[in-house]
Amino acid sequence: MGRVLVWLITAISFLAVSHQPAASEPKHAIAMQGEPVLPPDYTHFNYVNPDAPKGGSITYCVVGSFDNLNPFILKSLRTTARGMMDTIFGNLVFEPLMQRNADEAFTLYGLLADSADMDPERKSIEFHLSPKAKWSDGQPVTPEDVLFSYDVYTEKGRPPYSDRMARVAKLEKTGDRSVRFTFNEKADREFPLIIAMTPIIPKHAFDKQTFDRTTLKPVIGSGPYTIAQVQPGQRIVFKRNPDYWGKDVPAKRGFDNYDQITIEYFLNANAKLEAFKKGLCAIDDDGDPVKRERDLDFPAFHKGDVIAETFNTGIPPVVTGFLFNTRLPKFANPVVRRALGMLYDFEWANKNLFGGKYTRTMSYWQNSELSAIGHPADDREKALLAPYPGRVPADVMDGTYRPPVTDGSGQDRRVLKAAFDLLKSVGYHVQNGTMLDPDGKPFGFEILTASQDEERLAGIYQRTLEKIGIDLTIRSLDGDQIQSRKQRFDFEVLVGSSGFNNSLSPGIEQTGRWSSAAARTEGSFNLAGVADPAVDAAIEAMLRARSKEDYVAAVRVLDRLLISGNYMVPMQHNTQQWIAYWNYLEHPQKTPIFGYQLPSWWRKPN
Repeated sequence: MGRVLVWLITAISFLAVSHQPAASEPKHAIAMQGEPVLPPDYTHFNYVNPDAPKGGSITYCVVGSFDNLNPFILKSLRTTARGMMDTIFGNLVFEPLMQRNADEAFTLYGLLADSADMDPERKSIEFHLSPKAKWSDGQPVTPEDVLFSYDVYTEKGRPPYSDRMARVAKLEKTGDRSVRFTFNEKADREFPLIIAMTPIIPKHAFDKQTFDRTTLKPVIGSGPYTIAQVQPGQRIVFKRNPDYWGKDVPAKRGFDNYDQITIEYFLNANAKLEAFKKGLCAIDDDGDPVKRERDLDFPAFHKGDVIAETFNTGIPPVVTGFLFNTRLPKFANPVVRRALGMLYDFEWANKNLFGGKYTRTMSYWQNSELSAIGHPADDREKALLAPYPGRVPADVMDGTYRPPVTDGSGQDRRVLKAAFDLLKSVGYHVQNGTMLDPDGKPFGFEILTASQDEERLAGIYQRTLEKIGIDLTIRSLDGDQIQSRKQRFDFEVLVGSSGFNNSLSPGIEQTGRWSSAAARTEGSFNLAGVADPAVDAAIEAMLRARSKEDYVAAVRVLDRLLISGNYMVPMQHNTQQWIAYWNYLEHPQKTPIFGYQLPSWWRKPN
């Protein structure tokens, strides 16, 4: 009997072990879809010059102000200083566990963590910290720093950092240099990559009790630069850390080539442009092709001291337009928003303001396979939309939707009548030249603008709306005021990009932009106040998709719903990136799919 019992225990133990999931292996990179392009022994990203000379200085110029050096908190009277962790100028101070490759749709390579174990079901991921990773004060990056970062973000941080732990069942230290995240049922397949991209902060350098207070005291990070000088609202100077731990990490080779980086702040775009002409600013990136040709008419450009160049990208264009705050009753009806969307005269603007060099924006993922434009809904999409009948018009479903095309005269009566008839169908009417809503009250709204260019575009819209009796007022505010109003959702209509720069791998950021939960969260990027169960379901399907076909279908459904919801009046785009720069700068020959990368540029040696 004893032998039988021993045999049974042994057999049961063997079966238990044999049925455990196969252990994952540490990998140098993780990809959202498929496998990483670069092998484990890669030496650098393919769009950098790994031997770029180091040295010299550069000054970037921006419009706005700042009064805070902590980018992870909500409380800030103005804004956080640029460069702390910046998609344009680079993550100079704070770094994530893994670094994104700008020449792949969504793949991350080792940085603070030199490898990661992610189980096939993506229910957990374990990061192995590099033994070389150090903070700028020389102390090592530890698992305790990772645990502290998520603890303080959850209790004192701002969205989206404050929301991360809601999807984590357990965060634990698993070794001297390793931490494991185990996810709960709220997590999706993208979430391990979001965790890998989240910046980590040093436990010993931050006080949890005061973390949510703004600070101008230089903070400690693991990045290639330290803060050398702070003039609140005017200037911040970063100096290269000569002891930067990551200079030989493959994901960082060819980057961070200046000894000093200065970011100067200006009150408006005109002042910034004049500073560029005088040589104070190294670059200018005006998006208006007509304006930039005019602005380049100065001696340094004609002499060849300033170079103008365009770069081609492989990503969907940034969506710019007039964005409605649908929390307000006047914009609650999508039919009203659709009518208002018909009244932006792109053809007139393109001919008279942009020299015919722009294309009308119609989709949030235009020029890609993720777009609804030109792609009829397939069976997968129809199944996702089945619980929400009638939400998407037929022309958006079959991919033939196009916004109205005017004759370019600025007074196309045919389009004006179509928009008027749509408003009339929901109870609006004109009396004594004034558009009245169904309650008989004058219908109008205010657009907030932050620059002369935005004011000019709003003026075009204003002239058209006046033709059918809609009273549009334009209020110009500085960048800080606009940001404050955005955080409180205290506006009627905004003009600008509103942060909708979409990628070839949309993911959890769409929750922050369009979900019902974000619509109720102050400080979120859901400025339009979109609160639609169909949109929530599309985002959920996108995040849980396991095949490329399911993923593409979910994103197209989201695109169809956003187009149909008329939350924004899309304007125009030019997919080329344009930049003017002083000729002491050089850049790599290859441009990745995400466009030029300023952190990979360098200054010519003297």
